[in-house]
Amino acid sequence: MAPTLDELTVADPPAAWSALGFAVAGDACVVGGVRIRLAGADAGRGLTGWSLRGLGSAELDGLATAPATSPSAAMPLPATLPSTTLTRAATPPHPNGVTALDHVVAISPDLDRTVAALEAAGLDLRRIREEPTPAGAPRQAFFHLGPALLEVVQEPAEATARAGGDRSAFFWGLAFVSPDLDATVAGLGDLVSEARPAVQPGRRIATLRRAAGLGVPVALMTPRPGAADGGVPSP
Repeated sequence: MAPTLDELTVADPPAAWSALGFAVAGDACVVGGVRIRLAGADAGRGLTGWSLRGLGSAELDGLATAPATSPSAAMPLPATLPSTTLTRAATPPHPNGVTALDHVVAISPDLDRTVAALEAAGLDLRRIREEPTPAGAPRQAFFHLGPALLEVVQEPAEATARAGGDRSAFFWGLAFVSPDLDATVAGLGDLVSEARPAVQPGRRIATLRRAAGLGVPVALMTPRPGAADGGVPSP
């Protein structure tokens, strides 16, 4: 079995995510079966690490990685939602309409090197896209991690040069699924951009603005065509 995504750690205070309509209990929220641990600003900046199940090696070209050590756990919902349990396997929509984590974004100055390290650790490479993104990334690799995808983006050469040379891969951002993206955008108001066509055909995307107060870039997307309940099939 290929490794699957268990938990993400983000250096944001829980209140910041709660204010954006995510259902937060204690220091975490669960989105589509993935726990997002909200460790606070003192924990660093942005997306600081993750844990994976079934990991062959934690050496993922600089991506801070730990093996998952606990079984699939249940987490109680906040009092504002029905008094059931929130599990990794099945979680209800959040008040903002988000139902799933679509993908995690990492950036690498050497995509081939990073892909080799991830494959050596057992991650399931689905494809490499040899086309530039609107932001100028020349290539992207996609890995299937169970409830979500990992998108590794080749850093543009000029950005690598500005940073002073070769670096390890690093985490960058998150993309969530909202089946009713227009309602989610309307609810967030000036904290989010207008929805626009995404790179993937048939999908639309909106991005949280800096005023939203998160330390990690976040995108909101319509579901992948053919995906049930916002799930993530192969890219």
